[in-house]
Amino acid sequence: MSPESEARGSVRSAAEVNEQIRALWVRAGGTLSPQERAEYELLVVEWAAAIRADVIEAA
Repeated sequence: MSPESEARGSVRSAAEVNEQIRALWVRAGGTLSPQERAEYELLVVEWAAAIRADVIEAA
């Protein structure tokens, strides 16, 4: 994920980001390299933002 997409906020749904997280874990075989760990951390932050946006929108 680029810094530009982080600045704009999540443009993907929580479900889309969750699917990417799951795919990363499968691809990594359950053990993340340092680079994969960094990608995972960015994805989790994006997922959390998407969840918050869904909750705010629902309210």
